[in-house]
Amino acid sequence: MRLDQPAWGHGLATITDSQTLDVWYPHLGLGEATPAPILKTATLPLEGLRTEQVTTVISSLAEPPANTADAWLRLHLLSNRLIKPHEANLDGIFGLLTNVAWTSAGPCPPERVDELRLLQRSAGRHLAVYGVDKFPRMTDYVVPSGVRIADADRVRLGAHLATGTTVMQKGFVNFNAGTLGTSMVEGSISSGVVVGEGSDIGAGASIMGTLSGGGQIVISVGERSLVGANAGIGIALGDDCVVEAGCYITSGSKVLLTETGEIVKARDLSGASNVLFLRNSVTGALEARPRTGKGITLNAALHAND
Repeated sequence: MRLDQPAWGHGLATITDSQTLDVWYPHLGLGEATPAPILKTATLPLEGLRTEQVTTVISSLAEPPANTADAWLRLHLLSNRLIKPHEANLDGIFGLLTNVAWTSAGPCPPERVDELRLLQRSAGRHLAVYGVDKFPRMTDYVVPSGVRIADADRVRLGAHLATGTTVMQKGFVNFNAGTLGTSMVEGSISSGVVVGEGSDIGAGASIMGTLSGGGQIVISVGERSLVGANAGIGIALGDDCVVEAGCYITSGSKVLLTETGEIVKARDLSGASNVLFLRNSVTGALEARPRTGKGITLNAALHAND
């Protein structure tokens, strides 16, 4: 549910004469803005590239972002865990963000990377280009407490990682997505997907988001649930569910309910708790079987990240 409340941020923007490449908000919050501190600005190596202090005020997070600085503030609010996924309106965010080359010397217009590389080489430094995208790595702007991230390239700014979350080397978390409690992330959490306390997204597993097909259905995983290795879901899971390794369930998949013998579309089971999804190794049919008791238990030692 979107929050109909104000937010604010004081930060430093990297700008050219025509574009805002990024904004970093070391000071931000919900409600009424505090007085702006003085932040040190700089002239950057590339001609025409500079930093400027900015103050951004959002009157309501339920309204779409008004400009580029507004969009960056919403991503920071998510990664700082001041809001949860879906609590801010992000409609139109792709049109507000600029495609940027994210480098070891800071953000750079993609068409000027060779110019920056020459300047760095002349100063005896190697220029690394981490990506060319609208979204940077989260850890270049926000490092939340109580989490482990094995490969920072695989977590975008705008991800929400709760305390106790461990993202392994092949784990991926997109913006406006993430975890609400202690979780193991070895697979892919797409944009818009939320994973509950105590759940595990197995190695190579994937969860359908809303970006690729332009869909509006929000996929979530409840508490103490497991999406097995190389499995995938296009429906929501409730609490205490298991999807067998290698089993992919789209919303239109035909699923046999073993208790009744009825065959339904998987979307009819979206959000149900205490369900085991598997593919019968004899018949090849997708099956949904009832589960009893609590779901999986994570290894506490792997998630003691403070």
